[in-house]
Amino acid sequence: MMLLLISSIAIFSIFVYGTVGEIITEKSGHLNLGTPGVMCFGGIGGCLGVVLASNLVGVDNGFFSGFVIILFSIIFTIIFGGLAGLIYSFLTVTLRANQNVTGLTLTTFGAAMANFLGSKINRMILVSTSNKFFQRMFPISDSSNEWLRLFFSHSFLVYLAIILAILCAVFLKKTKMGLGLRAVGENPATADAQGLSVKKYRYLATICGSVISGFGGLTYIMVQMNGNFEQAVSIEGLGWLAVALVIFSIWKPTLAIFGSFLFALLYQLPYAGILELSNTSMEFTKMLPYLVTILVLIITSILGKKQVLPPQALGTNYFREDR
Repeated sequence: MMLLLISSIAIFSIFVYGTVGEIITEKSGHLNLGTPGVMCFGGIGGCLGVVLASNLVGVDNGFFSGFVIILFSIIFTIIFGGLAGLIYSFLTVTLRANQNVTGLTLTTFGAAMANFLGSKINRMILVSTSNKFFQRMFPISDSSNEWLRLFFSHSFLVYLAIILAILCAVFLKKTKMGLGLRAVGENPATADAQGLSVKKYRYLATICGSVISGFGGLTYIMVQMNGNFEQAVSIEGLGWLAVALVIFSIWKPTLAIFGSFLFALLYQLPYAGILELSNTSMEFTKMLPYLVTILVLIITSILGKKQVLPPQALGTNYFREDR
């Protein structure tokens, strides 16, 4: 059981990044189904940053090399994730394109790019050397104590995911800009009448949300896949689960932490060797996260309370001249 918990942590952080990023986006009224593609873009950017930094400083200079490689990977993840969000925002906010179609197109494009660049980037990344800088954070990570390993044997990206989720929750609840963002998502016409720029809020929310989701792609490649980019296209599947988690967590970043851990456990359960499953049973177990999401969606719809429903303007473009 302990091995299942430990092995689920990396998947957990990937879900947190994708889910929290999508929550921030949806709070503005944008339904970005391009989150799986955005995560692919983040993984591509982060790995290109690793390649560039490795060529500049090498990988055997200890702390300095590790610092530069991590710094470059973060910068390029932000750039590529933000670029994906900017593309989506330009099409849906400025050109008023259909949000669903744009999101699905972005997902297709991101997955295709990851598949196309997979083997090329993988040949450039020194897996056995550059990857080590992302794997451990605390000196006690190799302890034989299972409880210490459970809490302290993970990449800094895991802890960053939790911190970002908490900060996003505080931002949405306690800050003026966060309350403005929620107002734009609920009723953009009223927010506009109060002097809030709907276009600015939607642009910023989508770009920032895409940056956060992009870190999910970086975490998948450098932590879950140990630097192997050839399977980067499989980020897409986790991205769709992250979109489902938004519903499960009822659009709350703090609940996304707990929901992501539950989904990570369900995701890893068929591979943990704890249960002796037939092929049919294993396939059914893989469906559990989706079935749980459908159940939550049904329950929230029946309850009908505003606290558990999505933003009222979610998925709709705002036409100021119609106000």
